[in-house]
Amino acid sequence: MLRIYQVDAFHHEVLRGNPAAVIPLDRWLPDEKLQAIAQENNLSETAFFLPEENGAMPLRWFTPNKEVRLCGHATLASAHVLFAEIGLTSPSISFSTLSGELSVEKLANGYRMNFPADFGKEISTPAGLEDALGAPIKAAIMGKDDVLVVMENQETIAGLTPDFNALLQMPDVRGVIASAPGDTVDFVSRCFYPKYAVNEDPVTGSAHTLMTPYWAKALGKDELSAWQISERKGILSCSLSGDRVLLEGQARTYLRGQIYID
Repeated sequence: MLRIYQVDAFHHEVLRGNPAAVIPLDRWLPDEKLQAIAQENNLSETAFFLPEENGAMPLRWFTPNKEVRLCGHATLASAHVLFAEIGLTSPSISFSTLSGELSVEKLANGYRMNFPADFGKEISTPAGLEDALGAPIKAAIMGKDDVLVVMENQETIAGLTPDFNALLQMPDVRGVIASAPGDTVDFVSRCFYPKYAVNEDPVTGSAHTLMTPYWAKALGKDELSAWQISERKGILSCSLSGDRVLLEGQARTYLRGQIYID
């Protein structure tokens, strides 16, 4: 029997933001078992963590079909479980991950995550990507995992109806991030990951490690407000600090339960 929590991350209300499953463990299960649990949960991410080792908690993230190198909303959800559900009293927590050590600080109203910045490199628009997204692309930036495409305005981003089968054919990218200046915030986005069995991710913290450096340079400011305008919506505050991105957001517990596996 294992404890499981479901947390809605990057929003101040339940049924908004991005739901993540969080499962505390006392030892790692076989990778195939972790993947099977994530597939059973069928959320964009399931996070697993162990008790603290050498000052940091080992943390891993799984989509329904793959383990990922970095996930923002499930890191936020894991920190929320530790602070709000398990009763961690320290002001911050460090996680040991495939992306190095990540820290999360508890704020008076939410949490602040410290992630490595992804500065990306401008590239020619990949062949077929405009057709797959159904809208003109002004610029394309290749990050560590994803390609960021910049579009004209918030209305364009909101109106996208991607061809997910076409996006599956995009080589050498985890997913596609579409972003534009916002009407009432600095920038908006939507994120598509059909290769990871997540056609559209409701709110994607890791994508903001690529978008924040881009928009900080484009807008000439290091403190930025962002909305991910998926159906569930996500609200983030983003800061560029040297080679790090600080992401602030709130989270709410939706579910507490138990799972039974062999």
